[in-house]
Amino acid sequence: MHYFAIVQHDPGSAYGVSFPDVPDCFAAADEAADISKHAIAALDDYFADLDEVPVPRDIEEIRAEVSDVLAEGAYILSVPYIPRDTIKVRKNVSVERGLWDAAEQAASEVTNGNVSAFLELAVRNEILIRQGQVVPAGMVRRAYRQTSEL
Repeated sequence: MHYFAIVQHDPGSAYGVSFPDVPDCFAAADEAADISKHAIAALDDYFADLDEVPVPRDIEEIRAEVSDVLAEGAYILSVPYIPRDTIKVRKNVSVERGLWDAAEQAASEVTNGNVSAFLELAVRNEILIRQGQVVPAGMVRRAYRQTSEL
Protein backbone atom coordinates (compact mmCIF):
# COMPACT_ATOMS: atom_id res chain seq x y z
CA MET A 1 0.00 0.00 0.00
CA HIS A 2 1.26 3.50 -0.84
CA TYR A 3 0.27 6.90 0.44
CA PHE A 4 1.06 10.06 -1.46
CA ALA A 5 2.97 12.68 0.46
CA ILE A 6 3.44 16.33 -0.37
CA VAL A 7 7.01 17.51 0.11
CA GLN A 8 7.64 21.21 0.56
CA HIS A 9 10.93 22.99 1.11
CA ASP A 10 11.87 26.60 1.65
CA PRO A 11 15.54 27.58 1.49
CA GLY A 12 17.14 27.45 4.91
CA SER A 13 14.52 25.16 6.42
CA ALA A 14 13.82 21.46 6.72
CA TYR A 15 11.83 19.53 4.14
CA GLY A 16 8.22 19.30 5.29
CA VAL A 17 6.17 16.20 4.49
CA SER A 18 2.38 15.96 4.79
CA PHE A 19 -0.13 13.32 3.75
CA PRO A 20 -3.45 14.48 2.28
CA ASP A 21 -5.07 11.13 3.11
CA VAL A 22 -3.71 11.22 6.67
CA PRO A 23 -4.20 14.88 7.68
CA ASP A 24 -2.62 14.64 11.15
CA CYS A 25 0.54 12.83 9.99
CA PHE A 26 3.66 14.90 9.32
CA ALA A 27 7.38 14.36 8.88
CA ALA A 28 10.42 16.55 8.44
CA ALA A 29 13.93 15.96 7.18
CA ASP A 30 16.98 18.18 7.17
CA GLU A 31 18.48 16.38 4.16
CA ALA A 32 16.69 15.42 0.95
CA ALA A 33 18.15 11.91 1.23
CA ASP A 34 16.24 11.39 4.50
CA ILE A 35 12.78 12.38 3.27
CA SER A 36 11.58 8.86 2.37
CA LYS A 37 12.94 7.31 5.55
CA HIS A 38 11.26 9.92 7.76
CA ALA A 39 7.99 9.73 5.81
CA ILE A 40 7.89 5.93 6.17
CA ALA A 41 8.57 6.24 9.91
CA ALA A 42 5.87 8.90 10.29
CA LEU A 43 3.24 6.66 8.69
CA ASP A 44 4.39 3.70 10.77
CA ASP A 45 4.17 5.71 14.01
CA TYR A 46 0.83 7.28 13.10
CA PHE A 47 -0.85 3.98 12.25
CA ALA A 48 0.70 2.03 15.15
CA ASP A 49 -2.31 2.45 17.44
CA LEU A 50 -5.10 2.45 14.86
CA ASP A 51 -7.29 -0.54 14.16
CA GLU A 52 -7.98 0.59 10.59
CA VAL A 53 -5.97 2.69 8.20
CA PRO A 54 -7.58 4.94 5.60
CA VAL A 55 -7.62 3.80 2.01
CA PRO A 56 -5.24 5.98 0.00
CA ARG A 57 -6.72 7.92 -2.89
CA ASP A 58 -5.59 7.92 -6.50
CA ILE A 59 -2.71 10.25 -7.38
CA GLU A 60 -4.92 12.27 -9.72
CA GLU A 61 -7.28 13.12 -6.84
CA ILE A 62 -4.33 14.15 -4.69
CA ARG A 63 -2.77 16.17 -7.52
CA ALA A 64 -6.04 18.07 -8.05
CA GLU A 65 -6.40 18.77 -4.34
CA VAL A 66 -2.88 20.16 -3.88
CA SER A 67 -2.39 21.83 -7.26
CA ASP A 68 -1.75 25.20 -5.60
CA VAL A 69 1.24 23.99 -3.54
CA LEU A 70 2.54 21.96 -6.49
CA ALA A 71 2.53 25.16 -8.55
CA GLU A 72 4.67 26.75 -5.82
CA GLY A 73 7.35 24.04 -6.08
CA ALA A 74 6.13 21.23 -3.84
CA TYR A 75 6.16 17.71 -5.19
CA ILE A 76 4.38 14.41 -4.63
CA LEU A 77 6.21 11.43 -3.19
CA SER A 78 4.82 7.89 -3.10
CA VAL A 79 5.48 6.48 0.38
CA PRO A 80 5.06 2.77 1.06
CA TYR A 81 3.24 1.66 4.17
CA ILE A 82 4.07 -1.82 5.39
CA PRO A 83 1.94 -2.58 8.45
CA ARG A 84 3.98 -3.74 11.41
CA ASP A 85 2.19 -6.69 12.84
CA THR A 86 4.24 -7.45 15.92
CA ILE A 87 2.91 -10.98 16.16
CA LYS A 88 5.69 -13.27 14.99
CA VAL A 89 4.89 -16.37 12.95
CA ARG A 90 7.02 -19.46 12.70
CA LYS A 91 7.55 -20.68 9.13
CA ASN A 92 9.72 -23.37 7.61
CA VAL A 93 11.88 -22.11 4.76
CA SER A 94 14.43 -23.89 2.62
CA VAL A 95 17.57 -21.96 1.73
CA GLU A 96 20.74 -22.93 -0.09
CA ARG A 97 23.42 -23.84 2.45
CA GLY A 98 25.87 -21.20 1.20
CA LEU A 99 23.22 -18.50 1.33
CA TRP A 100 22.25 -19.55 4.86
CA ASP A 101 25.90 -19.42 5.95
CA ALA A 102 26.20 -15.92 4.45
CA ALA A 103 22.97 -14.85 6.22
CA GLU A 104 24.30 -16.13 9.55
CA GLN A 105 27.55 -14.23 9.03
CA ALA A 106 25.70 -11.03 8.12
CA ALA A 107 23.35 -11.50 11.07
CA SER A 108 26.32 -11.73 13.43
CA GLU A 109 27.41 -8.29 12.20
CA VAL A 110 24.01 -6.60 11.89
CA THR A 111 21.59 -8.13 14.39
CA ASN A 112 23.86 -9.64 17.04
CA GLY A 113 23.49 -13.10 15.50
CA ASN A 114 19.68 -13.07 15.27
CA VAL A 115 19.13 -14.61 11.82
CA SER A 116 15.34 -14.21 12.01
CA ALA A 117 15.70 -10.48 12.68
CA PHE A 118 18.22 -10.16 9.85
CA LEU A 119 15.94 -11.98 7.37
CA GLU A 120 12.99 -9.83 8.46
CA LEU A 121 14.99 -6.66 7.76
CA ALA A 122 16.28 -8.03 4.45
CA VAL A 123 12.74 -8.86 3.30
CA ARG A 124 11.48 -5.43 4.36
CA ASN A 125 14.30 -3.76 2.42
CA GLU A 126 13.63 -5.87 -0.68
CA ILE A 127 9.97 -4.84 -0.58
CA LEU A 128 10.95 -1.18 -0.30
CA ILE A 129 13.35 -1.51 -3.22
CA ARG A 130 10.67 -3.17 -5.36
CA GLN A 131 8.33 -0.30 -4.51
CA GLY A 132 10.88 2.12 -5.88
CA GLN A 133 12.34 3.31 -2.60
CA VAL A 134 16.08 3.67 -2.26
CA VAL A 135 17.50 1.75 0.68
CA PRO A 136 20.75 3.45 1.68
CA ALA A 137 23.76 1.35 2.61
CA GLY A 138 23.71 0.57 6.30
CA MET A 139 19.95 1.10 6.65
CA VAL A 140 19.47 -2.53 7.75
CA ARG A 141 21.87 -2.06 10.65
CA ARG A 142 20.28 1.25 11.70
CA ALA A 143 16.76 -0.18 11.38
CA TYR A 144 17.67 -3.12 13.61
CA ARG A 145 19.18 -0.84 16.24
CA GLN A 146 16.01 1.27 16.26
CA THR A 147 13.67 -1.72 16.60
CA SER A 148 15.83 -3.53 19.15
CA GLU A 149 15.74 -0.46 21.42
CA LEU A 150 11.93 -0.64 21.70
